[in-house]
Amino acid sequence: MTHPPSSTSKVDGIIGPLRNVTFRRIWLASLFSNLGILVQGVGAAWAMTEMAPSADKVALVQTALMLPVMLIAMPAGAIADMYDRRIVTLVSLGIAFVGAAVLTALDWLNLITPNILLASCFAVGTGMALMGPAWQSSVSEQVPVEAVPAALALNSVSYNIARSLGPAIGGIVVAASGAVAAFALNALLYLPLMLALYLWRRISDPSRLPRERLSRAIVSGVRYINNSPPIRIVLTRSAVTGLIGGAITALMPLVARDLLHGAAQTYGIMLSAFGLGAVIGALNITELRKRLTGEAAVRACCLSMGGAVAAVSLSRAPVLTAVALVLAGAVWMMAWMVFSIGVQLSAPRWVAGRALAAYQAASSGGIAVGSWAWGHLTDVAGVETALLVSAALLFVSPVLGRWLQMPSIIVHDKDADMLADPQVRLPITGRSGPLVVEIEYRVAQESARAFHNLMQEVQLYRQRNGAYGWSIARDLADPELWTERYHCPTWLDYLRQRNRWTQSERALDGRAAAFHIGPEPMRIRRMLERPFGSVRGKEWMPDRAANDVGPTDSKI
Repeated sequence: MTHPPSSTSKVDGIIGPLRNVTFRRIWLASLFSNLGILVQGVGAAWAMTEMAPSADKVALVQTALMLPVMLIAMPAGAIADMYDRRIVTLVSLGIAFVGAAVLTALDWLNLITPNILLASCFAVGTGMALMGPAWQSSVSEQVPVEAVPAALALNSVSYNIARSLGPAIGGIVVAASGAVAAFALNALLYLPLMLALYLWRRISDPSRLPRERLSRAIVSGVRYINNSPPIRIVLTRSAVTGLIGGAITALMPLVARDLLHGAAQTYGIMLSAFGLGAVIGALNITELRKRLTGEAAVRACCLSMGGAVAAVSLSRAPVLTAVALVLAGAVWMMAWMVFSIGVQLSAPRWVAGRALAAYQAASSGGIAVGSWAWGHLTDVAGVETALLVSAALLFVSPVLGRWLQMPSIIVHDKDADMLADPQVRLPITGRSGPLVVEIEYRVAQESARAFHNLMQEVQLYRQRNGAYGWSIARDLADPELWTERYHCPTWLDYLRQRNRWTQSERALDGRAAAFHIGPEPMRIRRMLERPFGSVRGKEWMPDRAANDVGPTDSKI
């Protein structure tokens, strides 16, 4: 866990995070990097348009860039949570830089084919996919928690300022010097961000527990998301939005070529209009969140996006198309900001990278699959029809809110303080296990129903933090006696599970404990299921480690 400098404690609206020197330096460098990415995107899309006239090949450029996010998101998120996020981001940028440099060299040597172009875009996308979770989850390490929404909005502003300028610059560069110049410019513009991250002196508190293995970390992330209903809803809604709304970005080259009868510069101008709208949307996200709930904001954005996409499909005038794209870009960005902030503020620090990775996988997977589908539909029915179908689906999508209503998130749920290890008398190692935990509550019979309902919430947070096989039972002979029981794979997993609580989860545990009556404290048993076969030599051994009863051992 890192501690942002106190100089950023004063938050002044959306520009507050820029008071932080580290964030400001990285933000400015990322502006250049984003500019390069957008310039390359113009070059790749237009190069494919010239090499392959079929719409599905053109749309596959976006699929190649987005598909890696879906494929490696969870490993990337686990790596972001396990290792120094600054180092992970630098390595990821290095991969993307190499991919861009190779693409430049191949085009310079006239060796580019449609398949090689897609493979090169996939390589660049892989680097960016690995970078994404580490990059986004490191925002809260650069600024105070209360400034995180503004910092996220500023990062979106950076990307969309580049989106406003990059495509127009890309169109000029491609028209003047060909796609190879766009690829080379992108490679060069990675360097400022790599330097800014190298200069960032990230301060971290080393964990007193050993790092999880990658496979176990991935499982932990999936388990957390599966037991977190708010995050599951955000992921589902973002995937659907990307699937049905991604047509406008996937088919933009064909809008410029077939509907507006333009060239690379027209395509760049249309992308710039979309990016300008996205900047406007990002700058107004704070006001949107003040005025509307998450569900109302997503509904308004989808309806507005549907109208804008329909206008693009019917327009044959570049000016009218550009105006519609400004609106589309604004509401598109607002919707994604609502989704991103919801995930960022819902997940605790220990799993933030994996939660953001799952969000990226859902959104990018929806866009990637949608781009492929929209390309095939365009081959069959044409650009205008494909965009009208997308608009119709966007109009209908708010109906999902009846079953998957966006969660209401007001403040970030902070991590709770670390607990001391419970005392043990049995010699164990970190790999000893499985561990069985039993907690006995004595609950007044008139409070039985309320207690049982509360324990369903306890079950969710126990399971998302690492427990499995959870159950709650009531004694037949003594109706006031309840026993909660769950398992952890090893002693180390148990120690991690009990220290992953957020403040709201600890408060929930306190509410459950408040139901306990009688002169005796709650009884807590920690038992080793295989007391001999699971002790494997001299490994990590806690100084204090579990079968005590008493008020000093009330934390589970």
